[in-house]
Formats: sequence, C-alpha cells, structure tokens
Amino acid sequence: MAQGTQAVRDFAVKPLFAEPHFITNIAHAISATQIDFIKSVKMQQNQMNHISEDLYLFQRPELASLREAVDTALATFAQEVLGICHELAVTQSWALMNPPGVGMHAHTHSNSLVSGSLYYAPLPDPPGNMVFERTNGYRQIEMAVNQEKTSIYNAQRNAIIPKQGDLVLFSSSILHFVEVNRSDENRHSIAFNAFPRGTIGNYQDVSELKL
Repeated sequence: MAQGTQAVRDFAVKPLFAEPHFITNIAHAISATQIDFIKSVKMQQNQMNHISEDLYLFQRPELASLREAVDTALATFAQEVLGICHELAVTQSWALMNPPGVGMHAHTHSNSLVSGSLYYAPLPDPPGNMVFERTNGYRQIEMAVNQEKTSIYNAQRNAIIPKQGDLVLFSSSILHFVEVNRSDENRHSIAFNAFPRGTIGNYQDVSELKL
C-alpha cells in the first residue's frame, strides 16, 4: 500500500463464479487383475510421457466394473454439481504412464465437456500432483501475489494430491499439467473425456442440438 493511504475497513468479498472439481474414490471397483491388465496394454511415446495405443480403453470388457463406477460418478457430477439432467457419456479413454523424471505438459481437452483422471494403481512417493492453471490464454499482466494473501480470488494455480483409487472430474477447458515424477517408480493413471447426451439448446431459439 502506498505511503499515506488508508486501508478500507468496511468491505465484502464474494465469489461471482466458482470452477468445481469433483473427487471420489472408486478403489472398491478396481481389482488387482484389472490393475495388471491396464499396466499390460501396449503403450507408445506421447509428447512427454507414454500413452496407450488403445484410446477407447473403457470399452474393453475386462474393465466393465471400473467403467460402471466411472459412469456412476459422472451421473452424480452432472446431477448434483452441474445441476443438469443430461447423461455425461465417456467418449475416449486412455492409459498414461509417467516414468521417473517425466511429467505432463500443460493442456486442455478439445471436443469434451468434462474430463477425468483415474489413479487406478499405487502411486509413487511423491505422487506427482495434478496442477490446474487459472488461465489458458496469454497473460497480459503478471503480478506476484503476496504468499500470505493467497486465496481463491488471486491464486494462479491449484493442485490436487492424488491417492490410489481417486477419480477426479473437472471442466475440459481448464488448463492443467502433471508435475515431474520425482520418484524412482512409474506413475500410472487413466484419462478420459465425457460429452453430454440428449437434447441441448432450445427449439424456439433455433439452438437445439440432439446428441
């Protein structure tokens, strides 16, 4: 604060909007056999880490119980968090593996409304946090925030510390990345996208879209 100026003592700060992320644990729906199966799928080099060649992994019959648990979580997220009656249907799904010393570049997910990360296997120590960025565009002005004043209103980043069995759902438009794997073990996860099914928009407004 500039010298000589006085602080306003009577004010209120309220959120205009909030961006949710949803976490539930579905370890009960994942068997040791399924963990071994997912780890065994053929992988290929991604931009930084490794990605499965099969990009529709949840369609594999071996993962039926896992897919059912994900569908249930998506339904809860749609109804209880987004407040919509539409089904959120999984589109593509793929396995990821970050070897020691490897993270995941910052990115968003196109042609998707909700994306998810499933930590189906034991995680290394440290687990490699999933980090969300406030903006996904050019920052015209960058100003450091006093650490003791950091809050939901000014923080540029927020991180999730994953645990085995955690399923994380979030808006596909949010820029996110994964920290470098600083352990000596591989870090495993499954990522997926989901899109609404049903009729969206309005017939009279000529914005109707049947999906």
